[in-house]
Amino acid sequence: MNVQKRNFIIIWISNVLVAGTMTMIMPFLSLYIETFGDYSDAYVQKWSGLIFGATFVTAFIMSPVWGRVADKYGFKPILLVNGFGIATSVFLMGFVNSVETFFILRLLNGVVSGFIPTSLAFISSQTAKEEAGKMLGTLQMGSVTGTLFGPLLGGLLADAFGFQYTFIITSVSVIIAALLVLFGIREQIRVKSSKAIPYSRKSILSGLLHHRLMLNVMIVTSLIQIGNFSIQPLLSLYVAQLTEAKDVAFLAGLTFSATGLGNLLFARQWGKLGDDIGYEKVLSLLLVLSCVFIVPQAFVTTLWQLIILRILFGIAIGGMIPLTTALIRREAPVHIQGEVMGYNTSFRFLGNIIGPMFGGILSAFIGISSVLIVTGFLFLLGFAFLFYANRKPGKDFEDFLASEEHSQKS
Repeated sequence: MNVQKRNFIIIWISNVLVAGTMTMIMPFLSLYIETFGDYSDAYVQKWSGLIFGATFVTAFIMSPVWGRVADKYGFKPILLVNGFGIATSVFLMGFVNSVETFFILRLLNGVVSGFIPTSLAFISSQTAKEEAGKMLGTLQMGSVTGTLFGPLLGGLLADAFGFQYTFIITSVSVIIAALLVLFGIREQIRVKSSKAIPYSRKSILSGLLHHRLMLNVMIVTSLIQIGNFSIQPLLSLYVAQLTEAKDVAFLAGLTFSATGLGNLLFARQWGKLGDDIGYEKVLSLLLVLSCVFIVPQAFVTTLWQLIILRILFGIAIGGMIPLTTALIRREAPVHIQGEVMGYNTSFRFLGNIIGPMFGGILSAFIGISSVLIVTGFLFLLGFAFLFYANRKPGKDFEDFLASEEHSQKS
């Protein structure tokens, strides 16, 4: 087995373990907070939202930093720091006895939550441009698999062993992922071109904000996450409106997992199609399909209609992250890809932060079903941004960065 294939298999398995761990605590987050004291429902709900979102805030800040460090020292050290860092913070969460301490640990967890984005950047850097979409789509299947089974396993572990042991078990699973990287990964040295320019952080950020294609890809990345996360916190309430069954929690979990199932089935196929006919074309198609499949969810009358539409929505949205990552792989100079992808990850986390707040505020004023309609238009807005970026040929991003660096020095 060659080094590239072995690296990919190890990273895929590690992504399953880490993604599963990061979602294991979601089913019992509010229940765990209730064990700290005798709190009102409003207090628990407020802190559940804050603690859930805390990780994304620090991850949003740290992603470009980890990317820049990875460009300088390699991706493997960053994967190890993030892996052991996640394991430590999750382990300590099992021993907290106040919401404030739990909140602080979730913030620290966000500082080192770059394992999956860094693994995407690592595999991208080791993959030929011509098949980046297919490889990244396959890797996406690993993190989706973990996300699908993580909440289910977390709930079962909490029922069987209690909250504290669940945190300990999940931290051990991340340690296993980090050890797989430590002993199994062999990072191939990326040879920098003799003409490679040592771009400053200011030049890279300025280039991203002023280059038409790259800026619009970043905006589309945020819109994708806003659209995906706006309905997630409200899904269980929407399911409760559609059924009179007593096991609403199970049915809500089933509905939530339906999107992941769609992701799992087609992420690789969308990536491969992007390799063949162009990432922009396939991404544009998926943005339109996402709108087509999410808007009818506002008008369903039975739960099974919603589940079918969630599977179709998952099929469409599952290819978007691999395609945006492959686009950046194509455009960014190889010696700064980690940092550029770090900024793209920051835009993803920004969408993760805005999405739940956007959905919650909107539903309070116009109802849950209206959130689905508005979200559909967000995907059309993303299509419009991408259409504008591709309307006429733009300057090559590397040339654009070189001119930015020159203007910064002059």
